[in-house]
Amino acid sequence: MAAQSGKKSVLFVCLGNICRSPIAEAVFTHLVREKGQLDQWEINSAATIDMHIGKRADPRTRACLEKHSVPYGHIVRQVTEGDFTKFQYILGMDHNNISNLKHIQPPNSTATVKLLGSYDPEGKEVIEDPYYGEDSDFERVYQQCVQCCTAFLDAV
Repeated sequence: MAAQSGKKSVLFVCLGNICRSPIAEAVFTHLVREKGQLDQWEINSAATIDMHIGKRADPRTRACLEKHSVPYGHIVRQVTEGDFTKFQYILGMDHNNISNLKHIQPPNSTATVKLLGSYDPEGKEVIEDPYYGEDSDFERVYQQCVQCCTAFLDAV
C-alpha cells in the first residue's frame, strides 16, 4: 500500500473513468515525472460506475493527451473499498462523484476525499464532463487538470 510504503498516493475519480479522471491521472503523472518524483508516488484513476471496466479511455481523451505529448495507457477500473486505505487522496471531478464516493467510503477509510477542483487557482471547483461535448471541451478539461494538478502537487 502506498500510504504504508512511504509513497504519496492519489486516485482520480469520475463517473466512467474514460474522460476526466484519465486526463487528470495522465497530467499528474506527467507533472510528477517532469519533477523527477515518479518513484515517490502511486497514481491511478477509477470510475464510480462499472459501465466501461476493462476498456480504454474515450478516443477524444486519448487524442487530447496525444496532442499535448502526454502518454497514457490506463485501462478503466472501478473504485473499490480498498482504495480508501490504499490512497491518501481520492479526488473527484464533480459533486456527484464526491457523493458517490462518500456513499461507498468504508468506516476504516484513511483517504482524504475531495474535489480536484478545490485546487483550481481560478476557483472553478467542478471539472465538467466533456463526454457529450466537442473536442474543445476535452481541451478545457485538460487545461483545468493542468492547473489543478500543478496546484495539488505544490500543496502536498
